[in-house]
Amino acid sequence: MATIQEMAAQLAEECVAVQDEIGDSSLFVKLADIIGASSQTLEEEFLGAVRTQLAFNKGRMYLADKLEEHQKTNPLDAE
Repeated sequence: MATIQEMAAQLAEECVAVQDEIGDSSLFVKLADIIGASSQTLEEEFLGAVRTQLAFNKGRMYLADKLEEHQKTNPLDAE
């Protein structure tokens, strides 16, 4: 059986993906309320995992944007 951390991480990853797809940035809060009604421990782990996933995604987007910007201004470096 998966640990609470593993379950929370999987649920966070899925939630963030659905959240991005449907354009509802507060979906994770609603899901946390549902989870918290049954397990406060899982809710806390889930919220931490969501924050981590969102930060990770923002970091990746920032790096991708910087690389794209660099490649546009330095086309010879892209080869």
